[in-house]
Amino acid sequence: MAAIGSEAMDATPFLWIGAGLLVVIGLLGLAFPGIPGAPVVFGGLLLAAWADDFAYVGTGTLAIVGVLAALTYAVEFGAAALGAKHFGASPRAVVGAVLGALVGLFFGIVGVLIGPFVGAVLGELSVQRNLGGASRAGIGATLGLALGVAVKLALGFSMVGVFAVSRFL
Repeated sequence: MAAIGSEAMDATPFLWIGAGLLVVIGLLGLAFPGIPGAPVVFGGLLLAAWADDFAYVGTGTLAIVGVLAALTYAVEFGAAALGAKHFGASPRAVVGAVLGALVGLFFGIVGVLIGPFVGAVLGELSVQRNLGGASRAGIGATLGLALGVAVKLALGFSMVGVFAVSRFL
């Protein structure tokens, strides 16, 4: 006769709930700073695969999802620089936009939004003393950042899509 409470409880529903929460939080983190979005999405998908004992989603799918997660970082740091360059910024302004994005991470959403702009403007001002040209470089960096968020979200939803196709089809 089994003792009360000795029956093993199936943790699978809790794993799926946790996985779903991680994916949602991670997707929000791709748009808003302060949450490492792609790793959190990846962690949620890994937890979901584990909930099924990796019966449907294996290393191949997880490797593809991991590559997509890594691409979000390339997009994050490259988008502001490419935006500045598209607006005719000098190489210093492009480097300034990247450095501004990195420094901005430490100042929350305001820093992430303003960092690339300020970095590009300062970089461009170090080459030329024309505030108009420097401002265009900053605007380009900011527009690049906005485009980067859109691409990161697309990559995040692609991660979920790849997982879903592997799991449910």
